[in-house]
Order: sequence, then C-alpha cells, then structure tokens
Amino acid sequence: MDRKWWTLVAVCTGVFMLLLDVTIVNVALPDIQTSLGATLSDLQWVIDAYALSLAALLLTAGSIADRVGRRVMFAAGVVVFTLGSALCGAAGDPTVLAVSRGLQGIGGAIMFATSLALLTTAFHGRDRGTAFGIFGAITGIAVAVGPVLGGAITSGLTWRWIFFVNIPIGVFALAATLLKVDESRDRRPRRIDYAGLVTFSSGLASLVYGLIRSNEDGWGSTNVVAALVAAVVLLALFGIAERVQREPMFDLSLAKVPTFVGGLTSAFGISASLFSLLTYIVLYMQNLLGYSPIEAGVRFLPLTGAIFLTAGVAGRLSARVPTRWLIGPGFVLIGVGLLLMHGLTPASDWTALLAGMVVSGVGAGLVNVPLASTAVAVVEPARAGMASGVNSTFRQVGIATGIAVLGAIFSHSVGDTRSPQAFVDGINTILLVGAAVAFVSAIAALALIRQRDYVVAAATSSSTTTSGGANSRTGSPLVPSPEVT
Repeated sequence: MDRKWWTLVAVCTGVFMLLLDVTIVNVALPDIQTSLGATLSDLQWVIDAYALSLAALLLTAGSIADRVGRRVMFAAGVVVFTLGSALCGAAGDPTVLAVSRGLQGIGGAIMFATSLALLTTAFHGRDRGTAFGIFGAITGIAVAVGPVLGGAITSGLTWRWIFFVNIPIGVFALAATLLKVDESRDRRPRRIDYAGLVTFSSGLASLVYGLIRSNEDGWGSTNVVAALVAAVVLLALFGIAERVQREPMFDLSLAKVPTFVGGLTSAFGISASLFSLLTYIVLYMQNLLGYSPIEAGVRFLPLTGAIFLTAGVAGRLSARVPTRWLIGPGFVLIGVGLLLMHGLTPASDWTALLAGMVVSGVGAGLVNVPLASTAVAVVEPARAGMASGVNSTFRQVGIATGIAVLGAIFSHSVGDTRSPQAFVDGINTILLVGAAVAFVSAIAALALIRQRDYVVAAATSSSTTTSGGANSRTGSPLVPSPEVT
C-alpha cells in the first residue's frame, strides 16, 4: 500500500481513538462513581481534565509540530495518549483518574493539532478530497458509536477496559506512524506563544476549579473566591499578552469581525448546552432509572444517529443556504429539544427524553457542519489554521465550563436530600439552563454571522477549508473539535 494511504490509516486510527474517548466515558461514569467512591465533583473532573488539556494545548501543539516535525509530534501524541489510557485503567482513586485523563488530553491535543497537517502534506489533488472524506466519516462514526461501545465494554467487562482497549490501538497507530508516515515541517514556523499558553491554561483551570469546588465549598468560600479572582486576572493577562505580541496564538483583531465572534459563540454554545448536558442525562438514566451502561448507551442512539444523519444533509445544504440560516435554526431546534426533555418526574421513563433527543440531534447536525467552515472563511488562507484552532479551543472551553456550571446548578438544586424528586428537579433545572444557552446562541448566530464577512480568497481553498484541511504554517485542525463532527 502506498505510504500516503498508510498516513491516512495512522491518522484515522489515532484520531478515532481520541474522539472515541470523548463519548465512551460518559456511560461509564456511574460505574466509576461506585468503584472509586467518587463524588459528583470527581466525575466532573474526569470529563473536564480531558477537555481542559485539549483546550489549553491545541494551538500550541501545532506550532511546536511545525518546528520539530509533524510525524514525530503525532507519534509523541500517540505515546502520551496511550500511556494516559493505561494509567486511567489502572487508577485506584478519582484524583489519579482525573490526572490521567489530563494526560490523555495532552496526547489528544497533539494528535488532533497535527493530524490534518499530515494529511495535507501526504495527499494532493483528487486524492486529498477522498482522504478528507474518509477522515470526516471516521470522526463521525467515533462519536456516534462511543456511547454504545462504552456501554458494551463496561457491561461486558469493567469500566477500566474502556481505557485499556486503547493500548493495542495506540501501539498499532504508533508503529504505522513511525514506519510508514513521512516527516514534514514548516520552513518558517511561527514562534511558540509561551506567555499565551501559560496564562490561558492557568486562567481556564482556575475558572473551572472554582466552579466545581463551589458544589461542595459554597460560592463564598475562600478557595472558590480566590480561584475565580485568579481566573479573571490570568485571563486578563492572556488578553494583554496576545495584544502585544507579533505572532500571538489568538489574533485578537479577529474579535472585530462579527462572523468570527458568532462562530466562537456557536462553538462555545453547542458544547456548553447539549453536549455538557449529556453527562447528567447519563447519570439520570443509570442512577435513577437503573439502566445498565449498555442499555443507556443504546438509548442515546436516537441522539447520535440524528446528528450523524443530519450532518450529511447540512453538508449539501451549506452550498445553497447562508450559514446563519443553518446554525441559527439549528440552535433553535437544540433549545426546543431540551425543552421537550424538560418536565421529568420520578415516574418518567427514558421515552420521555426520546422526542427531545431526536429534535436536538437534528439541530446539532445542522450546526456542526457549517460551523466548521465559518471558523476559517472569515480569514485569508494563511491564517486559517489559527482561526480553526481557536474555534476548536472554544468548543473544549464550552465543555469544561458547561459541565462545571451545570454541575454547580444541579448540586444546588438537589441539595442534601438525594431523593428521586430532588434528582429530577435538578435535571429539569439544568435542561432549562441548557435550552436558554441554545436560544441565546441562536440569536447571536443570526445577528453576527454574515456572508459579507467571508474572505473571497477562502473560496480558492475550499477543498481544504470545507473538507478539513490544515494550514501549512500552523498544522492546526480545520474540522470541528471532538464533541461531534
């Protein structure tokens, strides 16, 4: 087999593994909680540690890869991710599991930031479109099958095997990368933005820590207040650092472009609403309704299936319909779907969620595809990688902060009673919050995303920007981040 197709095999294997771990973990959370004696805050960190690492390192990893070589960086990402998976599977307490998930996130960020740059270098002409099409299908399948596969593994073996299964996959991906993938690097790499990396990652971590700790310590506690104040200071310093540098990892001048801001709002909104809520819906299905992991995973198929099928329709419509008239109505459908799920009682069955799952899944499918191209269509091709990387980062920030905020609201609503009525009241409350986020995102998309902001030059590179190419200067991904593709 030609080396370029081996490159596709290696990249798809690694990215399939990292995307699978985004959704495969959700259905195992109740088993993890029982096995390790984890609290709700511990479970939030199991998800957020992964998202925080991805968000903090996604842009920087691409810049480093341009300097040292994309193949060697991708291989390093596979090693780190596989090592993190092994440590997750062997974790004996929630803290070790959360730290190991963070290590997985570091490896995932490296793989995700370099994957499409490797494909762009290896493929040209018609073959590039084929490669990107296969890559897109693989990422969509990974997200769709994650809940079912996670449920099957957890029910048939134990939750630990959702991590251990990555070891042989990682070994194969590493061997294929080292033996069959050609090296590539940028002749004029961008300077690594260490100041931006440190201030952004520290500020985001402080914010999420403060939000999660508020569940148990209260909003007025010293450590929560200190964490939130530190977050404000660090994120302000990040803004200053990005403004004064010649080559920042986040070009703040793009904040003046309404469509770019609308794209970031949408990226944050879909993660902070629907996808953050999935964690708590899983807990509802298993802890209150008593479903096994595999039974819960199967019951998520209406949602993931609707996303997967609608994404194909949205891809065809995006050539004919203005972007905001896909993203805006998509968010409206997400909000309506979440409202349809609202109104649960202790006597409700999972079918009370069914209509809302389908409607919100259709909405998410309409949002995801045009959102990918919106991120890069407002900048010239030379900055496309950076723009898409920022968009992907905001998706991860939405997951991290969404899970933390919804968890704080859920805990406050449930209180100390832990009764079935209190549990469903908590779920109903955060469903309303998620719906509100979706509706606000719809308004922002309709108000901010404008066709006239699109850069004409981007049309000449549509084969890369709409299919998932990569900027040769940064190696950053030009596809949606792991939540759903």
